Amino acid sequence: DVKRIVSKVPKERQTLFFSATIPPAIAQLTTWVVRDPEIIEISRRAPAETVSHAFYPVVQTQKFELLIALLERTHYESVLIFCRTKIGADTISRRLDNLGHPVAVMHSNRSQSERTEALTGFKSGKYEVLVATDVASRGLDIAGISHVVNYDTPLHPEDYVHRIGRTGRALNEGDAFTLLTEDEIKYAKAIERFIGETVERK
Repeated sequence: DVKRIVSKVPKERQTLFFSATIPPAIAQLTTWVVRDPEIIEISRRAPAETVSHAFYPVVQTQKFELLIALLERTHYESVLIFCRTKIGADTISRRLDNLGHPVAVMHSNRSQSERTEALTGFKSGKYEVLVATDVASRGLDIAGISHVVNYDTPLHPEDYVHRIGRTGRALNEGDAFTLLTEDEIKYAKAIERFIGETVERK
């Protein structure tokens, strides 16, 4: 969409580009859109001190079993589970529903009415679990989320901070669990460098 817009505007122009995060794909796009830019960068957002972090090493085939074990042994008010893909989010929510967990799902393939219903139900307590892609990691203001679970480790450290920022709000305590496969260790190390602390392995 951006490329199509840029193709229609004059070559001589002033371009202002704003982004909460700039992953590599977007950074590459900016080099094409702007010329000799002035960059204004606000300091990186750190996780709230009220959030406790934990990495749970697990093999891929046992990820869902570990998720269920965590839900069963954890006292929670509401849980936001992040998956990397829409198919993954649908699969996890369906399996949780089959086990009797009141669950909703949110991603970009859901209609606006479906997203609204999921969000309203999660806020009201109708659903104790919301499974989502990163579409839910920014801009959602939901009070009382006690736990965030990264079912898939985010590929970019900034996304981790945005995801776990859904809990531990307004000085409330929150927990951030990340299910970590061997293939995702490099992403975990990048997260630790970004937040400036070593996360406990459980």
